[in-house]
Parts: sequence; structure tokens; C-alpha cells
Amino acid sequence: MKRWAAGAVLAAVAASVIFGAGAATADAVRDQEYWLDEYGIRAAWNTTQGAGVTIAFIDTGVDGTVAELSGAVVGGADFSGLGSPDGQTPVGDENEHGTMVASLAAGRGTGGDNGVIGSAPAASILAISIGFGQGNTSSDDQIAEAVRFAVDQGADVINMSLTRNTLEWPESWDDAFLYAMQNNVVIVAAAGNRGSGTTQVGAPATMPGVLTVAGVDINGEASFDASAQGTTIAVAAPSEDLVGVVPGGGHVRWNGTSGATPIVSGIVALVIAAHPELDAANVINRVVATARDAGAQGADAIYGFGLIDAQAAVNATVDPVTANPMGDLAEWITIYRRAPVTPTPIPTFEPEPAPAPVVAGPANPLGTILPTVNMLRNVGVPLGVIAIFLGLLGWLSVAAVRHFRSPRKTE
Repeated sequence: MKRWAAGAVLAAVAASVIFGAGAATADAVRDQEYWLDEYGIRAAWNTTQGAGVTIAFIDTGVDGTVAELSGAVVGGADFSGLGSPDGQTPVGDENEHGTMVASLAAGRGTGGDNGVIGSAPAASILAISIGFGQGNTSSDDQIAEAVRFAVDQGADVINMSLTRNTLEWPESWDDAFLYAMQNNVVIVAAAGNRGSGTTQVGAPATMPGVLTVAGVDINGEASFDASAQGTTIAVAAPSEDLVGVVPGGGHVRWNGTSGATPIVSGIVALVIAAHPELDAANVINRVVATARDAGAQGADAIYGFGLIDAQAAVNATVDPVTANPMGDLAEWITIYRRAPVTPTPIPTFEPEPAPAPVVAGPANPLGTILPTVNMLRNVGVPLGVIAIFLGLLGWLSVAAVRHFRSPRKTE
């Protein structure tokens, strides 16, 4: 699929038509959904099918008139300026994308075992259309507005089968995504695909607190073209040989983490329906804690915590957590966006301490008689010099008198 030069791009690699509208036989579509049994989804339906949970799809719009989505769309909006106010008119060059994505999360089939069924077939859909590289504002700004709208409309999960192909994201996303997280809305994002040029996971999949989905092939091995790598990956889900619904009711086979992501969004909806008391951090924790380890022991950059297991995520005993295992966006914002500037301390100069007072000793009875050192230096020395001078002068005077008074010899 096409990539846009700027802003967010879709996270699908390729799609090919397998049946036109109304041309599918009874089981030809449903039988291709191999992930329903292999990843515990059908088993989880014995507990819940996601009734009462709303998933928002920020995408190209969702055609709610197709048979598999009949009655599933409960609201929506358009932020591109190109679609209809309810978000159900697909927009953009690849306008089928949003409908395909929504069908894998909340498709309801066409009766019996026919048609595409999502991993949470009883969940409701918010259809939100944005223009990828099109519209009156940038797709980045459209996404920020769409996230806030989804939260205000009561979404429990936000599916984002898109990527910016950059590690960083615009500051407008900080407040919008934090708003969702603080309202216990789980954001599920695609890791992106090498086949579309995304070799490294890009935003929003790099944002702390987001449940990032990587892709695997039909054998559960990491997909080369239909996935990307990154340390923020949470779990892995099928991203190859998928089947989905397109506007008008046709069916396509397609690849990409655009498809893996809604499969996981549907599983998140199942967890929320089964455990309505949980906050977003603990919902995410159930998904990652019950994943089946597939790569290096523990979390890794290819599979995250492992392959999704819907039945375990819904029914297993999982210890509660106090923090989102995928990180804290609020903390990240504080550190990297709004860290308070510590002022340089102004140096202070303290006066040197005054000399310690001299403590008087016992009274000296000779103190008034004996001279001090200063007295000797300032008075005694000059007086001594004067005394010596006067002494010499007196000696000379006496000698002179004696000389003149002594008898003289007569001749």
C-alpha cells in the first residue's frame, strides 16, 4: 500500500481481492480466519464476546453499511474535512483500510458461520476518519483531535493501525494521548512493516503506555515484510494471510500489522468486558502477562512479551499491578518535555569569623610594674638610645674640663 511523504501512514503492506461484494460462499471467508482457534479467541467467547465495550478506529473511516458491521457502528466523526460527519464515509487514496481494520476487531459475520468475524464480535465501533496527508490540517493534528474525541465519546479502546515512521511524535500528541490514558482508555498501535519501509517501530508505537503490536506469519514466526522491530513491542499477533471486509461488502486477503492490531484491540475488549473493574494498566498487563513467549526469554524486540493468548488473557489468574507495564507517558513528558529548569545557585559570601576574644587569666600583681612587650618596643628602646647619647655627652664634658684644668709644663 502507498506511503505518504509526511505525517502518519497506514500500517498495511498489501491487499488482494478474494471475493467481490456478495460473491462469497458460506464458509469460504470464515474458514480463512485461522487465528480464531490458534490464538484462543474462540475459546474466550465462552466467557465474553465484548458486549458493552466500545472500540474507536482512528483511520480512513468505517463503512457501517457492510453486512459484517451492520449495527456495530454507534458513532463517529470526520477530522479530515473530506468525509461525512459520522466518520462512515471512507476518505483518502486507500479508503478501504479503516473498514478492513474494523472488521477484524468487531466484525459480526453475516449470519451463522458466514462472513468475517472479529475477535470481539459484540463490541461497538466509533468510526473516526482522518486524511493521511490530506485535509485542512496536518494528519498529526487530526490524530490528536481524534484521540480526544474518542475519549469524550466513551471509547474504551483506541485502535491505531498507523505509524509516523519516526521514533518521535509531535507535542500535540502528548496531551491527547495522556488524556486517554488518564481516562483508562487503552491505546493499541501497530508496529509498522518492513515491506512499507518501516524497519524500526515508529510513533505512536514508541509512546510509553501504548500497547504495541508486532506481526507473525501463519506459523507464528516473526513476519519479515509484515512487521517491524523495536523495544516498545508488547505482543505479537497474526499479520499475514488475513481476510477483511472492504467498503461495499467485498472481501480481501491482506498483510500488515494494520491487521494484527485490531485482532489485539478485540482481545483487549474481551478483557475489559470480562473484568470491568480493571484500570487500563491492569487490562494491558493481562494481555502481556498471558502472552506465550516466542523469542528470547522475556520481552524482546521481535515478539515483545510473546504471542497473544485471548483465552488466557480473559480467564487466567493474573496478579494486579500498580503501573502500566508498557511505561508511563506522564513521566516521559515530565523528563523530556517539561522538566523544570533548575536555576544556577547564586554564590553567597560569608564574612570571616571574628577572632576569638582573649580570655583574661588570673590577676598578676606585678602587672602594673613589669612593662609589656609593646611598651618595651615603643618606649623602652627610644629611651635607651637617648640615655646612651646623654651618657656619652656627659663623659665628653668631664674630659674637656679636666683637660683645661690640668697643670702645664713651663719652659
